[in-house]
Amino acid sequence: MKVAITKNLIYKGSNSRSSLLDVYIPEKDGHIPLLIFIHGFKGFKDWGAWSVILEQLAQAGFAVVSFNMTHNGGTIKNPIDFPDLDAFAENTYSKELVDLDAVINWIIDKKQTYFQKVNLDDIRLIGHSRGGGIALIYAAKHEIIKQVITWAAVDSFENRLPNKKQLALWKKNRVDYIENKRTKQQMPMNYSFVEDLLANKEYLSIEKAVCQLKIPQLIIHGTIDDAVKPEAARQLKKWNPNAELVFIQDANHVFNCSHPFDHKQLSVEAEKLIQETILFLV
Repeated sequence: MKVAITKNLIYKGSNSRSSLLDVYIPEKDGHIPLLIFIHGFKGFKDWGAWSVILEQLAQAGFAVVSFNMTHNGGTIKNPIDFPDLDAFAENTYSKELVDLDAVINWIIDKKQTYFQKVNLDDIRLIGHSRGGGIALIYAAKHEIIKQVITWAAVDSFENRLPNKKQLALWKKNRVDYIENKRTKQQMPMNYSFVEDLLANKEYLSIEKAVCQLKIPQLIIHGTIDDAVKPEAARQLKKWNPNAELVFIQDANHVFNCSHPFDHKQLSVEAEKLIQETILFLV
């Protein structure tokens, strides 16, 4: 199936900051559900094989929107190499939820431009890693979402904070740094990130969100994921026994893909990810 792809459209999200999104529309008539893809920590819509994977989902008959968070460190001119570390430092989970909401509002506003054949009453979320947690929280709070899928998702934001000693040092210095192994940047994170999480613990509880879900949920995780251990997927399943849980054998956190993606074909594990996702969606 042919897919019309429009890249790098501009939306305005948290703090009225502009960022980019892509639209994939299959050239078909009839009921076309909409998938929204949410990237993870230090992620972006053009990372690795994401665009290849999302195009394949569109070829299966789904409209797809992927976007960059407004405070992920990218800019309109350079969305990949994290040139705006000041924005990255100011990011919070709350801002990412505002961004997702802004993207959905942008989609509804642009209905006559890009989404004339898309059923905007049938919106489903796909989130990777930290983006999976954002997807679960948003889905639990908004009836407009009809399905939620997570790829290698975290099961708790609070549990991913550093230990008490490191947290106290972060609070004292008001900033901490995390290395980006690809770019070698020391990426700053202001302590306001922690303050936002602690001030909104209930609202940002993935456990509470999953327990409240009344829509179909799919959990996909790799068996050799070192970034987010497979136990996180088992925990999500415990909170929602009705959820479907799929482990992909020998898949790592990014389903054995890498950035930049310069291979002729996807990994076996990424192909399995696509297959299981479509099987759940149809």
